[in-house]
Amino acid sequence: MDNPMNKRRNFLRASGAALLGAATVSRAAQGAVPEAPMQTSPNMQPPLSPPNGRPYNPVATLNGWTLPWRMNRGWKEFHLIAEPVRRQIAPGMTANLWGYNGQSPGPTIECVEGDKVRIFVTNRLPEHTTIHWHGILLPNGMDGVGGLTQPQIPAGKTFVYEFEMKKSGTFMYHPHADEMVQMAMGMMGFLVVHPKNPNFMKVDRDFVFLLNAFDIEPGAATPRVNTMLDFNLWCWNSRAFPGIDPFVVRTGDRVRIRFGNLTMTNHPVHMHGYDFEVTCTDGGWVPKSARWPEVTVDVAVGQMRAFEFTADVPGDWAIHCHKSHHVMNAMGHGVPTMIGVDHRGVAQKIMKLVPDYMVMGERGMADMGEMEMPLPDNTLPMMTGHGPFGPLEMGGMFTVVKVRDGLARNDYKDPGWFKHPPGTVAREWTGEAPPATQAKPAPAVTPDREFRARKPASGHNH
Repeated sequence: MDNPMNKRRNFLRASGAALLGAATVSRAAQGAVPEAPMQTSPNMQPPLSPPNGRPYNPVATLNGWTLPWRMNRGWKEFHLIAEPVRRQIAPGMTANLWGYNGQSPGPTIECVEGDKVRIFVTNRLPEHTTIHWHGILLPNGMDGVGGLTQPQIPAGKTFVYEFEMKKSGTFMYHPHADEMVQMAMGMMGFLVVHPKNPNFMKVDRDFVFLLNAFDIEPGAATPRVNTMLDFNLWCWNSRAFPGIDPFVVRTGDRVRIRFGNLTMTNHPVHMHGYDFEVTCTDGGWVPKSARWPEVTVDVAVGQMRAFEFTADVPGDWAIHCHKSHHVMNAMGHGVPTMIGVDHRGVAQKIMKLVPDYMVMGERGMADMGEMEMPLPDNTLPMMTGHGPFGPLEMGGMFTVVKVRDGLARNDYKDPGWFKHPPGTVAREWTGEAPPATQAKPAPAVTPDREFRARKPASGHNH
């Protein structure tokens, strides 16, 4: 059996924590750093029920996981490792990104209002970094802005952040060091602070994810970091449809979906089949008196939103960004519009020189969802994925809320496609066509009547 001291030495060597120095770790955090768990699977991991500390209802991270911690004399200690990672964007494409603990985004950090947290950050990147705790109220020197509130974390070093969680809510973490590069490479993560009272704003299922975007040329694997607006892969938690896991809930569940936006544009997130209420932002919980029903919520750059609904209608309900070009994958921007143009004659001439040439887009782009087009290696089709009725013609920021009867309380497994009751699916009409109706012509308006209609009412002249 291994000696515990030898285990600790081996961990220090493996993690790079042997590089710790007195200048980089406060006296309150002296001693060995906690273990830094790793996760490389792109599938959503089960929620992490708290093994110690204050109780809370854990979240489920879409295509992600929650970072374990250890308790040390009243402090909840976490260990993040900033490092290059490989992330499967969807089956058929893997990207070279930067992230934390084996993934981009990094693991979700969960704690409770009033917790004292100590977060070790080991830098295995080829350049310096920091972490900013977005939306958290903390001492200025823990805010994570390199050069302003702290020295940069050099490559190969470990720093530690210590603060108390003063309020519950929905937050995130990301670098404030060479941030255009580091966030374009995928460095970000979710941070949830649960209420001290576990019954406050309690829900049955609580999902989290971040909206992010990459510019990766077809056939390539590493993002272009100088892109300002022309991103071509729109992702939720560094995944694009059909790689995004579904939200699986049981009928009757109270459901919360939290998300944050670290792209360079806003996203109107729309959910089918339900209306919902926005109940939380990165500024805090929204009082009941300030909520109203919505089916779409717009989230601007750098903002967090959480909405809630009661899952009372079973089915496979789409949820997606309502910007149409955000529900497609790469290769779309340079394709000319050929709708209505019969270019088969030209295509035949081209095919004599290029045998694999395809006629694209003369009847719209839907055909591409049905064809198995030859693509460069490590490239996703613009529109992909299949449902029970054929090609879904989607990509990017799209997935499904799957509401089902009879699921177990902690069952998040994909239940497959919804089995519609007989007579409840839109179908072809084969009967007699309904008679056409014509609108009645509007009555003619004489000049005098037109003048009277436009004349403002007495007392309202401007």
